[in-house]
Amino acid sequence: MRFLVDRCAGRRLAEWLLNNGHDTLEAQTIGPDPGDQALLELAASENRAIITIDKDFGELIYLHRIPHAGLIRLPDVRMVRRIEIIAEIIDRYGPEVEEQAIITVQGRHVRVSRPPTN
Repeated sequence: MRFLVDRCAGRRLAEWLLNNGHDTLEAQTIGPDPGDQALLELAASENRAIITIDKDFGELIYLHRIPHAGLIRLPDVRMVRRIEIIAEIIDRYGPEVEEQAIITVQGRHVRVSRPPTN
């Protein structure tokens, strides 16, 4: 799978994804923070699902209809659990991730939403 890991999601998570065979781009490696919309557009152009803890990406996708290639939001997941949660998402929801779903994890609950149509 292809991912763009937002700065707030953590370097350890990006390294874990790389070490487990996923094509992963870390937002911090592309230079100064270009902003959420630019990251969303970059991820869409490279067919990468974004992994983040920010809520702003959902607003850009749902309210502003910015094109995307999927989103995994971990707003309430502590750093020590992010790798475990992402491993579970890839295992259980891999097809949905590849179909550009919006996945939000809150506590033990995982919500999978279909992307809005433009």
